[in-house]
Amino acid sequence: MDKIPVTVIIPVKNEEINLRNCLSRLNEFDQIIVVDSFSIDKTPEIALSLKAEYIQFNWNGKFPKKRNWTLQNIEIKNDWVLFLDADEYLTNEFINELRQRILEDSINGFWVYYHNYFLGKELKFGDKMRKLPLFRKGIGEYEKIEEDFWSHLDMEVHEHPIVQGKIGKFKNHIVHNDYRGLEHYISKHNAYSTWEARRYLELKRLGFNSLNKRQKLKYSLINSGFLPTLYFVGAYILKLGFLDGQSGYYLAKYKSQYFFQIQTKITEIKRNNC
Repeated sequence: MDKIPVTVIIPVKNEEINLRNCLSRLNEFDQIIVVDSFSIDKTPEIALSLKAEYIQFNWNGKFPKKRNWTLQNIEIKNDWVLFLDADEYLTNEFINELRQRILEDSINGFWVYYHNYFLGKELKFGDKMRKLPLFRKGIGEYEKIEEDFWSHLDMEVHEHPIVQGKIGKFKNHIVHNDYRGLEHYISKHNAYSTWEARRYLELKRLGFNSLNKRQKLKYSLINSGFLPTLYFVGAYILKLGFLDGQSGYYLAKYKSQYFFQIQTKITEIKRNNC
């Protein structure tokens, strides 16, 4: 069978635990690019052993970050790009659907939902994970956020792709299952919450006009102080997260705690800057 004319881009740093599983499911794709940030584990060896193109990214603190830099600077052979994290895995059903959907001339990108695992269990309820990871080259790019020199993250995390034209939606899901455990999850979200707090204060200085309705609502609720409680009630009760048992409860608590971290870090930063 012919290779799928899609370039898969996997941004990584110290992903030896997840990367092999991710790459092993991509044999049908025409081009696979792993973009690293100077990993100190076996990430480079794994990427090269599985025949991926391996590239280092050295961030200078300014725009663009890793994903946009790759789109702008690396030779992408195909008209479609698919961004995957190392802890995301394609199923045969998703790949078969992708082969057909990229032939739709009227569509420039696709929303995809994820089968999310937490503490070793697939979560069937609660807040659903959704991204726009698949779009045409040259038509989509991750949003630019004014964060020169205050951001400490070299890769787009909460930035979303801006894709011109019609957006479709996949029926089949991508699997999201991070095998690095709770310590990594907590550390990662601690870094994310610091970024969110600094972004909130920067947006408050510049104005919130550039945000979409969902983003404006999030930052409005952060400002009110109600977001941690509202998120927990919404994800665990209204969206039936309690049906996922202990894993559903823990994830809803961790996510609500994440929003609480943002709120308290905003208070700390404002106090320190007085």
